Amino acid sequence: MEDFASIFKAYDVRGLFPQQINTEVARSIGESWARLIKRNEPETKTVIVGRDMRPSGQELVLAFSQGVNAQGVDVIDIGLCSTDMLYFASGHLQLPGSVFTASHNPSGYNGIKFCFSSAKPISFDTGLKEIRDEVLTEMPNGNGNGGVSHLNLLEDFAKHVQSFIDKEKLSPLRVVVDTANGMGGMVVPAAFQNLPFELEILYEDLDGTFPNHPADPIQPENLVDLQRRVLETEADIGLAFDGDADRVFLVDEKAQPVSGSVTTALVAKKVLREEPGATIVHNLICSQIVPETITKLGGKPVRTRVGHSFIKKIMAEEQAAFGGEHSGHYYFRDNFRADSGLIAALVVLEELSCAMKPLSELLAPFNSYISSGEININVSDSSKVIEEVSKKYSDSDQDNLDGLTVRFDKCWFNLRPSNTEPLLRLNLEAEDEVTYEKTLQEVQELIESNKEL
Repeated sequence: MEDFASIFKAYDVRGLFPQQINTEVARSIGESWARLIKRNEPETKTVIVGRDMRPSGQELVLAFSQGVNAQGVDVIDIGLCSTDMLYFASGHLQLPGSVFTASHNPSGYNGIKFCFSSAKPISFDTGLKEIRDEVLTEMPNGNGNGGVSHLNLLEDFAKHVQSFIDKEKLSPLRVVVDTANGMGGMVVPAAFQNLPFELEILYEDLDGTFPNHPADPIQPENLVDLQRRVLETEADIGLAFDGDADRVFLVDEKAQPVSGSVTTALVAKKVLREEPGATIVHNLICSQIVPETITKLGGKPVRTRVGHSFIKKIMAEEQAAFGGEHSGHYYFRDNFRADSGLIAALVVLEELSCAMKPLSELLAPFNSYISSGEININVSDSSKVIEEVSKKYSDSDQDNLDGLTVRFDKCWFNLRPSNTEPLLRLNLEAEDEVTYEKTLQEVQELIESNKEL
């Protein structure tokens, strides 16, 4: 039971198959999720279920659907899908949804992401804890007779993705995409259909054993094949998707990786051109270039905690048009406030088409800061280490929106605990190399000296 409880994370369920998540667990979670839906959306009698390409997905979906049906709730099975396609289905049909995926995790894992109707997120605080506790205490066992139907939404999803761009503005760019044997291999060709790009896809075959490299593009070693191919083909841009294809990372024509913050700034530029004065949300570990760009272009930047449930909530409250995270998640109001790597990718390609210059030149104005990226540090007690760091910089500007953020004249850093591991995550950014090196060393030494507290 302890092992079972551990698979419930801040935003999803994720664990090893079949040790932690198997057909019995999936059936129980399906039944409890159906009960959660009935409590929160009593008029809802149908839910949507999809899955990624992992070998265990089909049997887990079958068991999960049986659990949902046992509560008298019908299932629309949309089959293989990316996570953003599941969110589209939820918004398009105005029904709750769930997708079996472990995102960028290795092949031995599987998991589930959930949402209420219209892609409203379900996190640990808004439902996952209820499901966990219910299954742990009483293991629901209904005798309802819900049914299962099947629906293919790929074509509708592709049309929706293309609706975010003006096709007339597109140029015949050479684009290389690494889908890492993930769901991008299905959704990218559909979304790029009838667009004027010269498209090459690496590792397009859907294979949840990931035979070529892990589907985790935030790790530099997983971009190597894409970078090589961009240079070999003299491509204009490279795109790398994660396993469930909801995140995208860019590589410019020189094979240099582009940070999620820079991509956020570029997409914000298009959004503000089309919707002057719009509110745009960014999480607090995004580069300072993001709020600076938004302000410069006449928009309203709103800073938020890290995590999709927080961003979607703030987007709704602020009526924001767009939201971005350094981690490669990009949220669009007209996509039911859900994130989509595909939509972000096409927006970038439209901007690149209009710019009539290489991607590296287009992005140059957004590369004015030096950033550490996320540095993970093992500690015994995150809260005690953060407290000591806060004391050290008590004379500096601080806030505790998410962990600890400290600001200096030419530098800032954020230190926040992991949701799932005994780790501290450090992000630091500075205006110049000297300040960057000095402050980074000082902060790291301070953490090291207190890590055993």
